[in-house]
Amino acid sequence: MKKFGLIGRKLSHSFSQSYFTEKFKALNLPDHVYQLIELEKIDEVKKVLEEKDLIGLNVTVPYKESIIPFLSNLHESALKVGAVNVVKVNNGMSTGYNSDYLGFKNSLINWLPKNFKGKSLILGSGGASKAVQATLSDMDIEYHVVSRSPAVNELSYKEANDIISSKVSLVVNTTPLGMSPNVETYPAIDYILLTDEHYLYDLVYNPEITAFLTKGKSRGASTKNGLEMLHLQAEESWKIWTEYGV
Repeated sequence: MKKFGLIGRKLSHSFSQSYFTEKFKALNLPDHVYQLIELEKIDEVKKVLEEKDLIGLNVTVPYKESIIPFLSNLHESALKVGAVNVVKVNNGMSTGYNSDYLGFKNSLINWLPKNFKGKSLILGSGGASKAVQATLSDMDIEYHVVSRSPAVNELSYKEANDIISSKVSLVVNTTPLGMSPNVETYPAIDYILLTDEHYLYDLVYNPEITAFLTKGKSRGASTKNGLEMLHLQAEESWKIWTEYGV
């Protein structure tokens, strides 16, 4: 048996198990299994990493950063981002990778106008935010990180609202606000400031249209959810587990 899985705190919303289970069926791999592994605390991952026949893991909130000390190595993709969402286990060694970066970057390139030169806001400062920051930096898109408890060089939501109408074109939500079952929640930007010249990208994919995107659409903004990014990063996870060396 070859074991794979997703670790996080609350996983009922996840698509990963069904996605990889269907993939295993399509590839005729009956000895492959993908499990959802809910952890109350990150130190519980030590036992998971020691499981016999474990090949790989995906990592979701809130453990993309806190898992790092429990891993044997970090691939350059994880070092670049400062967060891990894929783990490959080989001969007792666990290596952390980041496929969020590539998934988001390719999805964004597919969506934004080719001549896009606007500035951006990144809502949230966690592990997913770091992948978005790395992507926008590589694409030469200027950004500000927005947080409810802003650190140095981050903005509060009030400060974000002060520039959203005049200096920002792209707004990316990396928080879990709006994710099922809490579909009524949304980031605290002033949506009345949005126009048809704004682009809203939500990393949340369940529900398909979040309150964040709904509010943006009502102001004429272009919108996109995180489903394509999710598929792209999942395929990158599979490549990491099956093709890439440690």
